[in-house]
Amino acid sequence: MADEEYMEFASARSGHLFRTAWLLTGDWHLAEDLVQETLAKVYRSWRRVRQAESPAAYSEAMLVRTFLSFRRRRSASERPTGAVPERAEAADPIGGAALRVTLLNGLAQLPPKDRAVLVLRYWEDRSVAETAAALHLSAGAVRNRSMRALERLRDLLGDRFLDVTSR
Repeated sequence: MADEEYMEFASARSGHLFRTAWLLTGDWHLAEDLVQETLAKVYRSWRRVRQAESPAAYSEAMLVRTFLSFRRRRSASERPTGAVPERAEAADPIGGAALRVTLLNGLAQLPPKDRAVLVLRYWEDRSVAETAAALHLSAGAVRNRSMRALERLRDLLGDRFLDVTSR
């Protein structure tokens, strides 16, 4: 019975977990690895997780902590070389795809905790309290880190961001 509940939970949440992991890492394969590792941790703790107020939030917090611990490992410094080939831009009057790519490239240049705060606060649309709980930070630290991370993101993107948004 517990295994069936876990399988139902895992199949329902894996897409959302993957999307969050991909936003955090910017790497498809690493995102898959993080989701797999997170779901394995959730399975090991399933009795406790299913009794939590929000198993989905619990698993997302576990994903973010897994990402942050991965970034601290020595092997996290390995990066593939070479640039992704440019794609032909579709006729998008608002620049949606270009804006997303620009923002994702900017996020990839931020430190892991800053990236996690921005993804949870603004992409996942979580409150300060929810973000603080997921990252084991105080609410003030989340507000401070998000303000500084947004400022750093604006500095990193500079004119590229203005070019994309002014279309």
